Amino acid sequence: MGLVFQSTDLDEIQEFVSTGYASTRFKVRSQDQHKVRLIVNPLGPVSLDLADWRFEVDYAATPPGSLCLIGVESGTFPHVGTGGVEDSHGPGEVFLVAQPDRPFAGRLSHAHISYTMLEPALLSQVAGTAPGRIEAPVRLTSYRPISPAAGQQLLRTITFLRDHVATAPALRGAPLIASTATQLLAAMVLATFPHTALTDPTIEDRHDAHSATLRRAIGFIDDHAHRDISLADIAAATHVSIRALQYAFRRHRSTTPMGYLRQVRMHHAHQELVAADPTTGVTVTEIAARWGFFHPGHFAHYYRRAYGHPPSRTLLRHTR
Repeated sequence: MGLVFQSTDLDEIQEFVSTGYASTRFKVRSQDQHKVRLIVNPLGPVSLDLADWRFEVDYAATPPGSLCLIGVESGTFPHVGTGGVEDSHGPGEVFLVAQPDRPFAGRLSHAHISYTMLEPALLSQVAGTAPGRIEAPVRLTSYRPISPAAGQQLLRTITFLRDHVATAPALRGAPLIASTATQLLAAMVLATFPHTALTDPTIEDRHDAHSATLRRAIGFIDDHAHRDISLADIAAATHVSIRALQYAFRRHRSTTPMGYLRQVRMHHAHQELVAADPTTGVTVTEIAARWGFFHPGHFAHYYRRAYGHPPSRTLLRHTR
């Protein structure tokens, strides 16, 4: 569990929220005790928090500097206002409560919520282009998901990352876990909300997507698979846009750059499993995490598909 804050003192609550999120003013609308419990779960450049508000309150906040997503597990947001858009939200919904550079205000009532904060640069790293080919950071263009189903999928991803990655010391402390998990979260946000990123390759991108581009990208990935590298890093090292990079892998390898990176990391994890001595206490989960695989079930699935048997068999083969 992350940092836990709880209080019944309104001034103390306001100070904590203002320090950790955005400068905020509260106006209480109910006679209930001002009880709040917040659990802060940082994971690299994101925070996957939970909040339990036991009273009804109006809020007004300054620009937060980050993308702020709220998932309503219970209770309501009967009024939300930001950027001239007025809305309301109830249980099961996820919404963008604020753009990084805009103030926001509203009302929440006896709500149990997830509060997810992302650095805006994450969206550009996942969906932007190489330096020099984009005029502005990627922005979300709607405060609501493209569909309820997309919103539910995002909420499931947030819940998994919060409950099984951000709160697990062995995973959270692995060098590649935070980057892999946060890139997944950013990709899910882009798949959930309308945005400004141009994802289809341009004529120039198609021209750049030749075999030499692929060779440079593969060389960079092979040499840096043990490091925290993103799609933007690979594109920059290859001197093409992200769209050109993706198109080159699709055209010549029928995969994606990140799919190839996963294959390389899987190979290294396999080599470690082959070399490991299980009597020392080393585990499949530990090795998988070291190579950026934070979901044991997904790792086992990919491993079985690549090597024909579960990773545990490789690790324990000399003990049987």
